[in-house]
Amino acid sequence: MREDAAYRLANEADIASPALIYYPSIIRENTERAIAMAGGAERLWPHVKTHKMAEMIDMQLGMGIERFKCATVAEMDMTCSRGAKHVLLAYPLLGPNIGRFLDTAAKYPETVCYALGDSMEALTQLEAACAARGATVNWLCDVNLGMDRTGVPLDCLADFCRRAAERFGHLRFMGLHCYDGQNHQNDPAERQAAVDGQMARVFEARAALRSAGVDTPIVIAGGSPTFPCHAAEAGVFLSPGTVFVWDWGYQVNYPDLPFKPGAALLTRVVSHPAPGVFTLDLGYKAIAADPAGQRGYLLEGNGAYPLFQSEEHWTWRMPEGREEDRPAIGQVMYVIPTHICPTTALHRAAKLAENGRAAGEWLVAARNRD
Repeated sequence: MREDAAYRLANEADIASPALIYYPSIIRENTERAIAMAGGAERLWPHVKTHKMAEMIDMQLGMGIERFKCATVAEMDMTCSRGAKHVLLAYPLLGPNIGRFLDTAAKYPETVCYALGDSMEALTQLEAACAARGATVNWLCDVNLGMDRTGVPLDCLADFCRRAAERFGHLRFMGLHCYDGQNHQNDPAERQAAVDGQMARVFEARAALRSAGVDTPIVIAGGSPTFPCHAAEAGVFLSPGTVFVWDWGYQVNYPDLPFKPGAALLTRVVSHPAPGVFTLDLGYKAIAADPAGQRGYLLEGNGAYPLFQSEEHWTWRMPEGREEDRPAIGQVMYVIPTHICPTTALHRAAKLAENGRAAGEWLVAARNRD
């Protein structure tokens, strides 16, 4: 990505480091681009796990987005509390989380809540809990498009959904959840071709269900790299998450997508431990340690490259011949994280950059699971 002075704050001297900074104007622009690419806010069903912030949900509600996806009951509670119209808990429900889901759904009757299922065992537990309460729950079938993390394989999708729709009286089958996290092709044409092939099989299963008298009114598809690939599919909701905040990893891997990083980490040089070497106060307790490789992009780093990172330190070296460009001890620097989602969850709150200054903060309200 290019160097950009827009990330620097005029009052950085007042901010203790390391600190997570969110840039609401960039996030709003990213959201506007996502809405335009989707063909309207009503088609978006974004994931809140990237930010876990009530204020982000408020912003997107104000921009016409009414449907949200969550990974935890804490995220679900936060999202429902802001007045979202539809909320999907996109994670298998088992054990005490079944009761927590039902309690939360009952707490917010104005929100239509959806569970996710991919096994008869889990659905049987949910059915029993609903029967004990006299409740009915909407659910979506989680589809395994090839990522092999969760979901029903495509080969048996129609049969599984038909049997589940017929078997459970307290569970209302509403459709399919199709996350394709394995589609991370750098070439957009290859990415589109992979999506088209997988979704053709989803639509075949949907047609088979319709022929069997089982309606599937909802199909949610895609993640951040692939939601534009699904935009031409009629009757499909689009489910990006990271696009609204963006990060360096996506910037490098998907240059075809028109989003800009809306978060950075403010850090300081705390040591010059060897010639040409400097250390930042930005260890992996403040920036995500995944994926493999460099964990962030150092703005205005003058070619510096990372040597190693520990819990509270990140040590860098200047390139040969540029040792004199090493940043001074105490200098404030900015890093765009490679993976913003787990980075955000490491911080209590994000400071807000407004008109070039830090002003206020958004709590990472759902970072704790309880």
